[in-house]
Amino acid sequence: MKLFCYGLCVCGLLATSGRSRADEIPPKVQEAIDRGLAWVASNQHRDGHWEANGGQYPTSMTALSGMVMLMEGSNLREGKYCDNIRRAVDWLMDRAQTNGMIGNPNNPTEQQRYMYGHGFSLLFLSCVYGEEEDGDRRKKLEKILTKGVEFTGKAQTTRGGWGYVSAADGSDFDEGSVTITQLQGIRAARNAGIVVPKSILDKAVKYLKESTTARGGVIYSLAHGGAAVGGERPPLTAAAVACAFSAGEYNSDLARKWLEYCNQNIPIGRGRVGHDEYLHYYYAQAIYVLGDTGYQKLFPKANKDNVITWTKYREAMSNHILSTQNRDGSWSGGYIGPVFTTATYLTILQLDKAMLPIYQR
Repeated sequence: MKLFCYGLCVCGLLATSGRSRADEIPPKVQEAIDRGLAWVASNQHRDGHWEANGGQYPTSMTALSGMVMLMEGSNLREGKYCDNIRRAVDWLMDRAQTNGMIGNPNNPTEQQRYMYGHGFSLLFLSCVYGEEEDGDRRKKLEKILTKGVEFTGKAQTTRGGWGYVSAADGSDFDEGSVTITQLQGIRAARNAGIVVPKSILDKAVKYLKESTTARGGVIYSLAHGGAAVGGERPPLTAAAVACAFSAGEYNSDLARKWLEYCNQNIPIGRGRVGHDEYLHYYYAQAIYVLGDTGYQKLFPKANKDNVITWTKYREAMSNHILSTQNRDGSWSGGYIGPVFTTATYLTILQLDKAMLPIYQR
């Protein structure tokens, strides 16, 4: 199976979906984006980091916040948020450990969740790597990313997934959300030219396949047994679809099963559901790749009323997101806090800008 074959070929199946331009973003949506980005920038700490409620998860929050500024069009060299991005990169580079982990294992808010921060940091730093013009900093970034990929490989469990901490620190426990975070991180690293061993990918594909039930949904974890029907998690399934599509695999049997399950089990723009920020952070990425014709081509016999299109999804989610924006430009929701929710919603609203390869069609 070639679900995560990281080739450079373009799949013709979805090519006719087209690619949206930034000027297609409606003015009211762009206004919400501008207000949200201004809030994110104003909440960056002087040393360059962001954090969740109670000072939690600074590594993850810094990487996710940096990503939405890259999606705006700014980079290390220029743009409205150039300085913010630079300070975020510096902060993360300073937290690259000798063993390859990106994060601070001594931070009590991250000790039990450091693989999230590591994966999101791989994603963010890989996306800025190509814009670094300073030779010494570029070499340092390359070393951090190379060792970061190596750390991800060593942290992988015997089943092929990843847990909140490394396999060694977590008694070989793994679960779906961290597994997707690592896969998207190493996907971005490979896009940047960093070597990613095929063995890591093969084991991860096997893990996701074995985590999929007969109904097509992905379960929380394989650590305590197989994929039993009834244990499916829509957010994890949506994340798996996004990961498959970002790898260029649109028509594999497994990706189709995941997508069909999501279509049947994920409400769009209908108010809050469990873990909805995380769910739509990934589901939006998948549907954006589908565009307006991709789903119909994957499922030609589908009832038109059940066909997913980016236009319909974008309208429903934009209405929901804009209606819940706070007066200061942020979004609230969930126990993690406004930095996380604002970053996830800004990711969704900015997909049409197509600024980053990891999110492009």
